[in-house]
Amino acid sequence: MKADTKSGLHARSRFRTRYDFAKLTACTPALAAFVKVNAHGDDSIDYADPLAVKTLNQALLRDAYGLQHWDIPPGCLCPPIPGRSDYIHHLADLISLRSGPEVRVLDVGTGANCVYPLIGACEYGWSFVAAELDPAAWRWASKLVASNPGVAGLIDCRLQKSAAHCFQGIIQPGEHFDLTMCNPPFHASAAEAAAGARRKQRNLGIKREQLNFGGKAGELWCEGGELAFIRRMIEESATNAARCGWFTTLVSKSENLPLLEKSLRQVQALEVRIIDMEQGQKKSRILAWTFAG
Repeated sequence: MKADTKSGLHARSRFRTRYDFAKLTACTPALAAFVKVNAHGDDSIDYADPLAVKTLNQALLRDAYGLQHWDIPPGCLCPPIPGRSDYIHHLADLISLRSGPEVRVLDVGTGANCVYPLIGACEYGWSFVAAELDPAAWRWASKLVASNPGVAGLIDCRLQKSAAHCFQGIIQPGEHFDLTMCNPPFHASAAEAAAGARRKQRNLGIKREQLNFGGKAGELWCEGGELAFIRRMIEESATNAARCGWFTTLVSKSENLPLLEKSLRQVQALEVRIIDMEQGQKKSRILAWTFAG
C-alpha cells in the first residue's frame, strides 16, 4: 500500500493525501467508469489513459476548488493538477502569502487548459492576465474562464501576437504585476519531445504507445527548447524591470540553471532564487528573479 501522504508536495497543497476516489466520484460520477483496484489493492485509474486522466483532473478541480467546468481540446497538454497547484503555492510564499485581487499575476503561455489562473484565482483570489500565443488555445481558455463565473472576473485572457515576445504586446501602459509565471516548452523539437515521452513510458512501466499528457508545438517544444525560451524571457524582463515584482519560470532541466543564472547576472537582476519542487518521480524547480531593491 502506498504512503498516505505525498511528502514532496507543498505543505498547503490540497493533494498531499491519497486521492479519495469515493469522494471524487461522488462529485464527478463520470470518473467511476475509470476507477479500478490496482495491484496494491487500492482504488486508482490507468494513468496511461488520456480520458481517465482528464476526468480525474475534472474531479480534482471540482472537489478542491469548486470549478464545475474544465476541459481541454483533443491532443492538448493534460496538466498534473497537484504539480500545477504547487507552483501557485510557492509563488504565494514568494510574496509573503498576500492574497486578494490586488495581487496581479501574468501567466505567460497559459495554454488551452488555463490551469494556473484558475487555481490561483481559487486558492488566493489573485487576478490574472492569461497570455497565449496560439489563437485556438486562447479561444478555448477564454471560453473556459467564462464558464466558471466564480473566477471569471479575475482572469483576463489576452492573445500574444508575437512568438518573439513574452511581455511586449501583453503588458499594457501603466500596468504592474506582482508576479509573472511560465511553464515553458521544454524540448527543442518534436523528435526530442517524443524521446522524452518514451523515457516517461519506461519510468512508469507503460508498454503501449499512448501517453496521457498530450501536447503540441508550443506546449512541449519550441526552437532552442527551454534554455533559449527562458533566455529570451530574461532579456525581455530587463526592459520590463519596473513593471513586475518577481519574474518566475519553471525549469525542467537542472543542467540549464548555470547558463540561466549567468544570463541573470548579465541583466543585473538584484536577487535570484531557485525553488525546488517534487511530485512523485518528477523533479523540477522554479527560477525566480527580481530587479526591485
